[in-house]
Amino acid sequence: MRHLTRAALLIMVLGAAACTNPGRFDNAGAGGGAGAGAVPGSAADPTSPAYFQQTVGDRVLFAVDQSTLSAEARDTLLKQAAWLKDNPDFTAIIEGHADEQGTREYNLALGARRASAVQAFLVEAGGVDPSRLRTVSYGKERPIAICSDESCYAQNRRAVTVLSAAAGTS
Repeated sequence: MRHLTRAALLIMVLGAAACTNPGRFDNAGAGGGAGAGAVPGSAADPTSPAYFQQTVGDRVLFAVDQSTLSAEARDTLLKQAAWLKDNPDFTAIIEGHADEQGTREYNLALGARRASAVQAFLVEAGGVDPSRLRTVSYGKERPIAICSDESCYAQNRRAVTVLSAAAGTS
């Protein structure tokens, strides 16, 4: 019985001590500006690649056999450009992709045109330094949706902006 009484007393003392500093578990900067309380690197951190991917949007889609940017794609790319200008410690590789229709060679060339269209827009309309951007084409070799249906083809006709830390930053 003495052990039970001691344990209960210890729990009460610890409980009371925990109540003396109610703000100690708040995130640093809570109540502050943009991103306050966000875990660094999380999708809630506006300077993170996860935020870029999920909130800004890391991809644009294309019509069949086209490398022309739609109005929706241009809107997404303007957001990407703004993010890239606000976060100069990042570079990007723009991946061009195609659906499974057509030959490998045709789709590699189409993917290259799509990636180049995105790069040109980011530089010319978005003001991104061209030295921060590279392009690569995967053609039909890296589908994200696999089926012989338009719903899959539409997802695979894309350009994806993949971020990486610039050389010399950590």
